[in-house]
Amino acid sequence: MKVLVAPLDWGLGHATRCIPLIKALLASGAEVELATCGPMVPLYKEVFPNLRQRRAPSYNVVYPKIGLTMPFWLMKNMAYFSKVFKLEHRWVESLVKRYGYDLIISDNRFGCYSNRVKSIYMTHQLRIGFPKGLQNFENIGIHWHLAQMKNFSEVWIPDFEEFPGLAGKLSHVKKMPPKFRYIGLLSRFQSSTEVFPKEVDILGIISGVEPMRSQFEKKLKQALQKIPGNHVLLLGHPGSSIKKETSGNITTYNHLDTESFTEMVKKSKYVIARSGYSTIMDMAVLGASCLFIPTPGQTEQVYLAESLEESNNAVALSDLLLNAITIKSALTKVHQIPTPIQNDLSLLNKAIDAVLTK
Repeated sequence: MKVLVAPLDWGLGHATRCIPLIKALLASGAEVELATCGPMVPLYKEVFPNLRQRRAPSYNVVYPKIGLTMPFWLMKNMAYFSKVFKLEHRWVESLVKRYGYDLIISDNRFGCYSNRVKSIYMTHQLRIGFPKGLQNFENIGIHWHLAQMKNFSEVWIPDFEEFPGLAGKLSHVKKMPPKFRYIGLLSRFQSSTEVFPKEVDILGIISGVEPMRSQFEKKLKQALQKIPGNHVLLLGHPGSSIKKETSGNITTYNHLDTESFTEMVKKSKYVIARSGYSTIMDMAVLGASCLFIPTPGQTEQVYLAESLEESNNAVALSDLLLNAITIKSALTKVHQIPTPIQNDLSLLNKAIDAVLTK
């Protein structure tokens, strides 16, 4: 069976969580090609050097500098996104016709489906979260999302079926898609009991979409310079050679491969990162002690960080309050995500077997 996997290009989270999916498809004997654009292109060249990549339409997303609440930002740009949905749908249909794909798997790309072949939509966010005080609008988001999902044959949810799972109410709603599967957590990392000496005091992981990404890097670097200890910043620029620079008490890497990334997390006392769902899944598998800083305006990240804090599994800190003093205070409260959550891909493998044998 010939499969096209199409991750969303808003940051690298969707691309990285598709890595175990792609590996499982290959292990099942499928012929896999990738719909890619932006920074995921060099990432996949590194991880899957022999897989063909088809250049996909890009959303070219730039978040507002002031951190406009995500649902309102989405509504403001809906006309533009609708054009991209239609463009990528026409593009996928042309690929199916030309290259004979049997299956399309879209990670949060609404237009990446085909009317000719089976199409899977993958998302953890069945509920589009609204800020406190406006939750009554969430039903509008749920029904809109359901309408988009009806274009697909099936919906795969990277979480556990039993509430709260890891995504809580985002991945568990009363009105579910007609055909859906929970496929467990998706992380490119493996759980390990191997113990490393804690040589790094704070590991900062930079991720996300501009301009918030660079703003986070700048603020975190300024804060870490004022906190005694040995700190590391991972900038997450795949495709570049692994470059190491040390300035004062901070060592910066532009990129680390999977094995080196795993070791870096394991030998760090604390991890500071955005609370994107892919990052949370990775940290849960690696067993990191985390301080999460939600991207301003991203209600999904705010909810995830606060939920982990309420369950005593991590600590959340507002980006607006990010400085050396608040970091030192927050780290006194940091707890470990229940660890390690075993990276059991049995649910994913069952889903793949079911779709490949039909």
